[in-house]
Amino acid sequence: MSYNTYIGASIEKRVAPNIPRRSCDFNSIHACNNESCYSCTGRVYSTLIQHLNNDIAPTDSDGCLRGSTLQKAVEQDRKNGFHPCCVIATFGTTGICSFDKVEEIGDVCQKESIWLHIDAAYAGTALICPEYRYLMKGIEKVDSFNFNPHKWMKVNSDCSALWFKDTTHVEQLNTNREKPINKSSTTPEIQLWQIPNCRRFRALKLWFVLRINGVKGLQKHVRQQVGLAKHFESLVRSDERFEICTSNLGVVTFRLKGLDDLTNSLLERIHQDKKLFVAPYLHKQKFVIRFVVCSSFTEQSDIENSWNQIKNHANKIVVPKRKRKGFSATRSLKRNVNLNEAKMKS
Repeated sequence: MSYNTYIGASIEKRVAPNIPRRSCDFNSIHACNNESCYSCTGRVYSTLIQHLNNDIAPTDSDGCLRGSTLQKAVEQDRKNGFHPCCVIATFGTTGICSFDKVEEIGDVCQKESIWLHIDAAYAGTALICPEYRYLMKGIEKVDSFNFNPHKWMKVNSDCSALWFKDTTHVEQLNTNREKPINKSSTTPEIQLWQIPNCRRFRALKLWFVLRINGVKGLQKHVRQQVGLAKHFESLVRSDERFEICTSNLGVVTFRLKGLDDLTNSLLERIHQDKKLFVAPYLHKQKFVIRFVVCSSFTEQSDIENSWNQIKNHANKIVVPKRKRKGFSATRSLKRNVNLNEAKMKS
């Protein structure tokens, strides 16, 4: 059962506690930015909130959702008769790994009594490193937070970690009420933090990864991956035919300068060669290529080999400019003087 189900049901408990689940007669709405992943825009909560509407809020030039943009969207939705119930802020968008301004968004959500969820599927792992924790500014205003250790934390698929600020709404969803709850105990009743009575034991593999690698080992892993992405970025910048569009953590987007058809042709050649996997994306109405470093086995030689393949394919589309020898005015004048002297002697 996906985390969308738990969050959606919890929102319904808080937003419309007196309305039957399958007979919701209100127009609720959830908002996310236009860089969000498919799970936010396509599947989120629709199975539990009958008339959920999806509102895609525009982002700024860096691909971030801002508080001012959200406030305007909420006000407009209320004028249109909707009841905003949830905002999904993204911590590392799928396309370019951009980060929404959580602190600004959190202020709006608290003011408007809207559930705020953070989708940190890929980039959440980076928080293990102190130098990236500035990105989580405003996290105390969040109602729920989710990230996937299997995407960047060396855990095999699948494994999803979900936090709730208040588990009360989740506990109310549990169907196992045979065992009495010991309210005087300080130990949390974790078995009540889910809808079914059982689940796959994903915690075991996560525990082993934490024990085998430790905090320092996982920090080293993240820093190495980011360093490899930076190395790839420097290689792309060294070729004047290319331009870097975005570079965040292990995600680098780039393109050939000029028309989108050039970049599209490059992507097709790479895919036909079947030696390197990169993905297309549309950023700021431009066709770009996504290069992502996330395998624990990736080394610098792999990055350089990947770049050489990209460069070789690009050579068949755009011929690299050769460095021309500079024109020397002094040498040219001396040559003319020598020619004139030769003519006079003859």
